[in-house]
Amino acid sequence: MRLPISIESSSSRVGKTIAPASTVQFQPKPGVDGESSQPKIAASNLEPGTHWVDATKPDTVVVIQQPGGQKCAVVGGIMALRMHQLGAKGVIVSGRVRDVDELRSLEGLPIWARSTSTVGTSAEAVAYAVQVPVLVGEVEIRPEDIVFCDPSNGVVVIPAPLLDDVLQILPLLVHSDDMVKTAVVEGMSVQEAFAAFRKR
Repeated sequence: MRLPISIESSSSRVGKTIAPASTVQFQPKPGVDGESSQPKIAASNLEPGTHWVDATKPDTVVVIQQPGGQKCAVVGGIMALRMHQLGAKGVIVSGRVRDVDELRSLEGLPIWARSTSTVGTSAEAVAYAVQVPVLVGEVEIRPEDIVFCDPSNGVVVIPAPLLDDVLQILPLLVHSDDMVKTAVVEGMSVQEAFAAFRKR
């Protein structure tokens, strides 16, 4: 499943990252216009006095859903530093980030986002729940889904129940493409190579 958004890695020093998802859902701050336009897809499970970032699960890619249309950032230097310290493998923000230079300085923590902002989270958003299904564009991502981050090509999420099927078919697809490339190098047309090696 390919995420239907364009996001960029904040660190070119990190290669491909593969890890289970952990999730954070933000909601509009009470009293902010547009609050009712963002449905609550799960009951809040954050204990009073607990900061969402302190619930970061190690060895996961943290996927964060921010309400659409907001101008504030939901991840900045301090949040990213804490996730890094707690062992996150990456961060995907369906929303905005800030303190970009600080984010880039965190070795081993690729961070992807829709956009940037100079405005702090508290202006518009509040963390609502962790480890619940979240939406990135129109794609639902659940905790423990497998996230594949490639700085050159983008992000793909594999639903956990489909992982075994994907692992079974992937080598066949790679082999098929390799055969097509070899045939093209040897002078075969793409049409012929597809017909020969991409049979369904």
